[in-house]
Amino acid sequence: MLPKSVRHIDGELWYSVYEGDNASLNYRVRKILHEEQTPYQHLMVLDTYDFGPVLVLDHILQTTTLDGFIYNEMITHMPLAIHPEPKDVLIIGGGDLGAANEAVKYDSVERVDMVEIDEAVVRLSRKFIPGVAGTGELDPRIHILYEDGVKYMAEADKQYDIIIIDSSDPVGPAVELFSQPFYEQVHKRLKPDGIMSCQSLSPVFNMFYLQHIRDVLGLFFNDVKTYSATIPTYNGGLYSFTLGLKKPPRDYKGLEPQGENRYVTPAILEKSFIQPLYVQEDLKMEEIHDV
Repeated sequence: MLPKSVRHIDGELWYSVYEGDNASLNYRVRKILHEEQTPYQHLMVLDTYDFGPVLVLDHILQTTTLDGFIYNEMITHMPLAIHPEPKDVLIIGGGDLGAANEAVKYDSVERVDMVEIDEAVVRLSRKFIPGVAGTGELDPRIHILYEDGVKYMAEADKQYDIIIIDSSDPVGPAVELFSQPFYEQVHKRLKPDGIMSCQSLSPVFNMFYLQHIRDVLGLFFNDVKTYSATIPTYNGGLYSFTLGLKKPPRDYKGLEPQGENRYVTPAILEKSFIQPLYVQEDLKMEEIHDV
């Protein structure tokens, strides 16, 4: 029996990502590499024709071999490049290890704590999606904690320079990662000059969540900035990320991403804060011309 998001069409397997009741994005599938119901969610790894092996949680596409680097570079390099000297990094979620691998590109980073609720995500990403998870031994600065991110945030007493909320969409175990109490704890766990970043979904289909995240972060952080990238994997193509900064940044110009990257450049980091007019209007924000 096929999973509900995979179906036969003209003798071929297709996986569909639905956006509400009226739109979907479809991927032709070579085979289902793995499927299981973990204690937390339904998990699949599909081998697709154009995007390679992809990770699917609760039937929602998370990352692909083809373009997963775009998401991981953007959610990670922006806060790390802005911070003057990031040493301690916390990632909530991120079980595909993409964000953790990006964080250790920075020479100043001494430790990356990655709190992932579901060990199966890490295990299967390393097995089937090495293009995202990496190959060989993990960088010794990466420490994986198999815990609930909300619980960890409420109980931990450690503070961080950077916190990255690399969550899946707000369904299943990720729902609480979009709540006001959770972001309040994020603020408490950051050092006085700390910066957080999170994925804030597509402004094309999910403007409600993007506005919600900005509103909630605005309750706790002195500066809130939304930036975007073009990621073919996600419905709508245009995808957003949002920063919460305890202190106003030193400057958004001259940001220098470290390591060998495929998407981020100094110009990309600087100009990604500029939003299309319809996004500015929906968010009631001023366009940033000179950040």
